[in-house]
Amino acid sequence: MSPRRSLIPLAFALFVAGCSDEVGSPQSGVEPPLAQTPHLLRWAGSVPQFTAIDAHSSRGAGGVLLTAPPGGLSLNQYTATFLAVRGEQRSVQINYLSVTGDTSSPFLRLEGVDPAYVPGRGDLAPGDSVLITVTIDPYNIKVSLEPTGLQFDNPAQLHISYGGADGDLNGDGVVDDSDAYIESQLLGIWYREGAESAWTRIPAAQALSDKSFTSALQHFSDYAVSW
Repeated sequence: MSPRRSLIPLAFALFVAGCSDEVGSPQSGVEPPLAQTPHLLRWAGSVPQFTAIDAHSSRGAGGVLLTAPPGGLSLNQYTATFLAVRGEQRSVQINYLSVTGDTSSPFLRLEGVDPAYVPGRGDLAPGDSVLITVTIDPYNIKVSLEPTGLQFDNPAQLHISYGGADGDLNGDGVVDDSDAYIESQLLGIWYREGAESAWTRIPAAQALSDKSFTSALQHFSDYAVSW
C-alpha cells in the first residue's frame, strides 16, 4: 500500500468545517469550537447484559463468546473478542440478554471484517491475523473497536441498535414528542479516535422499524449513538 490513508475521511473533515462555519466566523470575533459535543444516549434502567456470537462467515461457524452474569459488570468485562484474518470475511454479533434469558434481540453486528493495516504492525499479508476487541460502555450506548486505527481495503459494516434507551433519548425520564423529534431529525452515529479526541458525526442509514443505524467503517475507533 501507499502511505497510510488518513483515519478521518475527507467527507468527515468537510462536515466539521461546515459546522465550524455555522458556529462562529472571523467577523464575530468568536473562535468556533473544535467540534460539537454530542448527547450520548444512555441505557435505560439497570446496567444491561449481553451475549456475543462469533461468526466466521467464510466457514459458517459460530459460538458463544460472552455472557454477562446477573448484577452487572465493570467496563473492562463488557468485552468480546474474535480473530480476524487478512483475506477472510469475519463478523461478530452481540445480543441483549433479557432477565428471562432471551438472547434474540441484537444490539450490535460487525460484519465483513477483513483487516488490511494495523498501527504498529503495518500492512497485513494474506493469512495474517489480528485479535479484534469489541467493548461496550455499560452506561452509554457506545462501543470501542480495537485495535484503534485498524484499517480495511473494503469497509466493514457496523450495525448498532439504540433500542436499549427505551425511547427516552434526551434522558429526562419521560418518553414524549421531544424524543420522537430527536429520533427522526437529530440522532446518528458519532465517532472519535480516542478519549482525548473530538467526536464527529459519520454517515449512517437509520432503520426506525428496529431502532438501529448501519454505517460503513474504514477503520476502528470509538462509536456512539448520539445527537
